Amino acid sequence: MDLQAVRRGRWAAAALFLVNGLVMGAWAPQIPLFLPRHSITEGTLGLMILLIGVGAVGAMLFAGKLIAAYGSRRCALVFGFCITPALPLMVLAPDLWLLAPCMVWLGATMGCMDVSMNANAVEVERRLDRAIMSSSHGFWSVGGFAGGAIGGLAIARFGAEAQAIGVGVIAFGILVLAAPFLIVEPRAAVSAERPKTAMFPRVPALYLIGAMALFTMVAEGGVLDWAALYLSKTMDSSLARSGLAFGFFSGAMAVMRFLGDRVRDRFGAVGTLRISGLVAAGGMAVAALAPNDIVAIMGFTCSGLGVANMVPILFSAAGSYPGMTPGAGIATVTMIGYSGILVAPSAIGYAAQTIGYRPTYGVIAALLLVVVLQAWRAAPAERA
Repeated sequence: MDLQAVRRGRWAAAALFLVNGLVMGAWAPQIPLFLPRHSITEGTLGLMILLIGVGAVGAMLFAGKLIAAYGSRRCALVFGFCITPALPLMVLAPDLWLLAPCMVWLGATMGCMDVSMNANAVEVERRLDRAIMSSSHGFWSVGGFAGGAIGGLAIARFGAEAQAIGVGVIAFGILVLAAPFLIVEPRAAVSAERPKTAMFPRVPALYLIGAMALFTMVAEGGVLDWAALYLSKTMDSSLARSGLAFGFFSGAMAVMRFLGDRVRDRFGAVGTLRISGLVAAGGMAVAALAPNDIVAIMGFTCSGLGVANMVPILFSAAGSYPGMTPGAGIATVTMIGYSGILVAPSAIGYAAQTIGYRPTYGVIAALLLVVVLQAWRAAPAERA
């Protein structure tokens, strides 16, 4: 395959990340509307939302085998097209009995697409002989921002149903445009690796890389779910200012992800992971010890700069692990990492209630330091 075709494949892979982030971002402003629509409490809604995570983690068990059998391009497109009607179906569901399977459907297709598009990005990295994973995740952040910000305005202007259908149509159109340019793995490699792919690979190192991804995602969840409450309750921060914690954290992540590939090409995957982990842990420690909300927000922003490239590097390491197909490696690490998203919100909330917010964020900083100490396990990413 010529270099120009691989470069087009690189932007086609970025389009997959954009679509995935767009749908998830568009889902966020829809969440509060489900309370009055179905006359349910926040607790019931929380259980319904949990179905998305359960569907994602459960489907990831099979994603590696599917990618090994059919290739990352085909799987990414199939699951991508399956995502496009998910949000409209959820919004139009007349009762909880129909809403529940729609949420599982969204989670399952989103999870499998997530693994497939990361596996495809690893293949592009191999062809280009340079890193693209961080900027690909940057496109996910752009999609999430667009879906959340523009999606919220669309709901206010046109209504929830029109927003959901519009996002589905846009996502479908992007996938149609990207499909012809996606990189295809060699057919011989796919068929040869098919029988070797197990649902639970017997490679302990992969599960350790997955634990490193989990620790990193716990840090993301800790800021997303609890930073605003930490600032408001501990430092009497205003509602407007406390909301800046995740906003600046997320913005720093998005910016750094677009710069991350150059940093990784310069310092290597292991070196970049070490530096990123130290910056992330340092920022989280500053936030934990901050005397006021301004310093805490600065700490969270610094932590976002560090966290930004940690998961992309770990995914590259999983997708390039010796003796494993990209799909199987990424599926294992993604499943472990995303399972942390299911557990982290309640675990962090319990810890904050028991020992306080400051010690809790101190523990999160310590988890990031564990990733720093184990950064050498990301060495397979150097092959990408």
